[in-house]
Amino acid sequence: MNVTKRTARTLAAAAVLLAVPTALAGCSDTQTGGTTGGGEGEAVKIGLVTKTDSNPYFVSMRDAATAAAEAGGAELVARAGTADGDNDSQVAAVENLIAAGVKAILITPNDSTAIVPTLEAAQAQGIFVAALDTPTDGNKGVDATWATDNTLAGEQQGAYVKAALAGKPPVLAMLDLQPGVTVGDQRHAGFLKGMGLTDDSPEIAGRQDTNGDQAKGQTAMENLLQTNGQINAVYTINEPAAIGAATALSNAGRTADVVVGSIDGGCAGVTAVKNGQIAATVMQFPSKMAEEGVKAALAFAADGTKPTVPATGYIDTGVQLVTDKPLEGLPSEDTAWGLENCWGSAS
Repeated sequence: MNVTKRTARTLAAAAVLLAVPTALAGCSDTQTGGTTGGGEGEAVKIGLVTKTDSNPYFVSMRDAATAAAEAGGAELVARAGTADGDNDSQVAAVENLIAAGVKAILITPNDSTAIVPTLEAAQAQGIFVAALDTPTDGNKGVDATWATDNTLAGEQQGAYVKAALAGKPPVLAMLDLQPGVTVGDQRHAGFLKGMGLTDDSPEIAGRQDTNGDQAKGQTAMENLLQTNGQINAVYTINEPAAIGAATALSNAGRTADVVVGSIDGGCAGVTAVKNGQIAATVMQFPSKMAEEGVKAALAFAADGTKPTVPATGYIDTGVQLVTDKPLEGLPSEDTAWGLENCWGSAS
């Protein structure tokens, strides 16, 4: 969920073939050994490139991919961009993986458009390429994508917030991501659908962008409360923004009479639901994305099989509403289940 940055770096496949494998400057590198599945007794190599190696979401993805690769007798080479939005480091990572002889590359793109030529270069070398979590522009440069239905996740958040208001007219604050980012746009639109509102609805008291950041979420909520002290419902793009909003509401003495919803399913977010800071969150499943991507990579390495991709352009890995205050007509799991299935840590 990051603003994309265009780069001019679009090296052709021929240049990649001529490149001598070198140390990957500016990118983290993790490698796990396998024992079977490659030619002449060598393990199949599968590359994983995440947006960063510090975000718990991507750490859980890497851990799941590592386990799935080891279970399949493959070798996982895990690398990451240096920062959210940094396309250059991901380009370098993909080029290095191609030179290293991987059979497949799984990637969470930092820039859905600028990374495409590099991924197409990988495909040109007969490498299976899949996107996880974040689709490429027009699904170009990939053979499959595993991702969350972010519109549905937003819709579930909106439906819960609406029901939790118990008939009271909403006075809504919207803590968005930032303009032009697909994930943020989809969650925003889905939430409004779940609430039965549109962008022009007078029930919206105000909007502010948070970049999905906790501190910015708190500031945005403080600003909106100053603008309209009657706010009783809050949409948040993710759990860090929601926890920031909850802090602002607590400081204002408004925790009890404002319904805050969110999306992600990180352990810290589920804990915030358990503690009453957030009314409900919608969990997504990064580990499943990684596991399914590795399984597809192993199948491709074995006989060239590629997964069938639905008309939506991606394979949906599911969402789940999590709350300790279930409401009729909205299937949910409680936070005990959530803490067993969340990603990251609660600390």
